Amino acid sequence: MAVLILFSQAIIAEAQIKVDFKKKLEQQVNHRLNQKADQAIDKVLDTAEDSIAAGLKEDNGSGQATGNQNNTDGQAPGDPKTGSQSGTQAQTSLQSYSKYDFIPGEKVIFYDDFSQDAVGDFPALWNTNGSAEVVTTNLYPGNWMKFVMDECVWTDGLLKLPENYTIEYDVIPIGGLEGERMSGWHMRLMQAKNVNAWDGGSAPGQGGFHFQVEYFGRPGYSTWLYGDACAAANLSGFVESDNLKEQMNQKYHIAIWVQKTRIRLYQDQNKIIDLPRAFPTGCVKPDRLRFEYGAAMISNVRIAVGAPDMRNKLMTEGKLITYGIYFDVNKDVVKPESYGTLKEIAAILNEVPDVKVKIVGHTDADGADAANLDLSKRRAASVKNELVKSFGVNGDRLVTDGMGEGQPVAPNDTPANKALNRRVEFIKL
Repeated sequence: MAVLILFSQAIIAEAQIKVDFKKKLEQQVNHRLNQKADQAIDKVLDTAEDSIAAGLKEDNGSGQATGNQNNTDGQAPGDPKTGSQSGTQAQTSLQSYSKYDFIPGEKVIFYDDFSQDAVGDFPALWNTNGSAEVVTTNLYPGNWMKFVMDECVWTDGLLKLPENYTIEYDVIPIGGLEGERMSGWHMRLMQAKNVNAWDGGSAPGQGGFHFQVEYFGRPGYSTWLYGDACAAANLSGFVESDNLKEQMNQKYHIAIWVQKTRIRLYQDQNKIIDLPRAFPTGCVKPDRLRFEYGAAMISNVRIAVGAPDMRNKLMTEGKLITYGIYFDVNKDVVKPESYGTLKEIAAILNEVPDVKVKIVGHTDADGADAANLDLSKRRAASVKNELVKSFGVNGDRLVTDGMGEGQPVAPNDTPANKALNRRVEFIKL
């Protein structure tokens, strides 16, 4: 009986093997046929893409030549090709910022680009209950404060902020907190309770404004206030547009404009948050900037007070000093974040068409004297170029010059003082 059972099981197993072999054969045949079909399709698509690429190459070649012929103002001395390309890039970028109305504060009260800190160290002007370090990256120039943590890092000394001020910084979202994907990051503009230590809890300190970017890139905001009357005014929400979601390893310029109760927040050229009653009168007085809970790299933190009265400075006093015209390190291309300032200056100039103005560039003392002098002259020329091309100012009214590091308004001993020396002046002639 046992032999009969074993014989029966062997027959069943053999039948199963034959059936499995047949299915396997069918799968392999189908797989080979699909491969052949995919290869044929890829060959057709490759041929089509090559044809399109060749056509685009021809079109781009003629288009670039035409663009360069029209770009002659603001060229770098001795390098007309470089100057022409820079002008084209700046014009395109500035036009994309046509609705950007942010104008930075006039008097810098805090600035940190982490240039005074050694790579690998914790930055000197900050404090933490976790960890952070100064790093460099192959993505973008300069030093950056990098944090990957569930804790916080904040400005060490309390900030003396008036009713009107601006905050700016560059941020690069990164991964590493939970795997390689983007981790998100958070920022708080808050009133501290503990002057020399960390304020804990989901609503820390004595209230403030919270900006967050989630791990999938969506920006959001909230306010937290204390006291029955103030807490009733708490706000929260999200920025739902897909094209405003942040992406990992991309740099974003964040600009915050506080005017009494109102907060506006800009991400690059886009004003993404505008809260007219974010800080109801008497409810909160922020004095600390804090980054937390996530992973990011931060640099070029600038906090300034006092909205500049450009018209009075230029037309009555005869000199306007502006810190709202931006350039990358050792570059003469006007950055698009300058749009709000340039638009305001152009409006003043176009209202008084008979006035002539000298535009003078200034640098800090980093680098060689001759290089700084040349850079300051090229930057002044680029500013003129943008005023003429983008805002319709008559170029015959504008002359340019550069002083390099030769006329500092502050000692070149701290990042904040160096930021004061990097400026553009408009002098009424």
